[in-house]
Amino acid sequence: MEIGDHPENQKTLKMKEVYLYEKKEARKVRCTNCAHYCVIDNGKRGICGVRENQKGVLYALNYGKIIALSVDPIEKKPLFHFLPGSRSVSIATVGCNFRCSNCQNWSISQSFKAETDIPGDELKPEDIVQEALRQGLPSISYTYTEPTIFSEFALDTMKLAREMGLKNVWVSNGFMSKESAEMIIPYLDANNIDIKSLSDDFYREHCGGRLAPVLETAKLMKDSGVWVEITTLVIPGLTDSEENLRAVARFVKEELGEETPWHVTQFSGALSWKLKDLPDTPVKTLERAYHIGKEAGLKYVYTGNIPGLNSENTVCPECGAEVIQRTGYLIKRKDKEGKCPECGADLNITTK
Repeated sequence: MEIGDHPENQKTLKMKEVYLYEKKEARKVRCTNCAHYCVIDNGKRGICGVRENQKGVLYALNYGKIIALSVDPIEKKPLFHFLPGSRSVSIATVGCNFRCSNCQNWSISQSFKAETDIPGDELKPEDIVQEALRQGLPSISYTYTEPTIFSEFALDTMKLAREMGLKNVWVSNGFMSKESAEMIIPYLDANNIDIKSLSDDFYREHCGGRLAPVLETAKLMKDSGVWVEITTLVIPGLTDSEENLRAVARFVKEELGEETPWHVTQFSGALSWKLKDLPDTPVKTLERAYHIGKEAGLKYVYTGNIPGLNSENTVCPECGAEVIQRTGYLIKRKDKEGKCPECGADLNITTK
């Protein structure tokens, strides 16, 4: 399906009043959708660039304005233990509550913020769900930008998807409010969360946010039964120190559990928003990160963005058998419904 296929989508969607905000004095509002908790004056927008206060009512300007729609391998999220080998309808609107200097999707997360109009083609939640059903796909992914900033459209879609037997997946920076996390969790099946660093200074300088809410979101998701995988982009000179990598690995192990997959992925300076002068992450650095994760006691550690490394594969933590082979997005499964074919160990894989 191409964005804008449907004739009914030529009609302009009504503005959507956001689900999470508080009215304040003098027509000010306090958005409670993410951990910024922006207080927004009349006529102004929040940090995300897509929530606007209009005479004391906060509207989601990006509701149903889809900037990206495609079908991706679930491994692209990356999720390696959730419906492995499947594909997922993937959507996004413009906007983000971070301003990460390393962002590779900055053209849709940031570049629109100087404009008045919100770009995107109008689709309804029903359109997204019907596309997944039409293609026989098991899930819908809310990705590319931070899905918290289009939480209204995401939630409406997720509810319909759940009714139709589809799974819902988020790829998130984790900078949610507790209110939005609790709103989404009943309809969320899996979430890959970025933990970029265990340094609050890094988050403040390079992301325009804070570390603590990210860690709290990850713990809340895990405790609530959402399948969680963690990704750390290993940026030369910024997040590649042994101290930082050990700190992230320790958090994943101690707070989320040894069965939580940790993806350590290669940074590309050429593709980044503001770090084009930095080199790509060396393979040996990712291999070191992999070993740090294993030494910390994590069952599943994966390198990313460098196809062909053995550390892309899933290995049984009990007997060492190779149970899922990966080369990029080419997947060969040997598991038996999430169990090791050699020793029968549970591989912590969601198969349906």
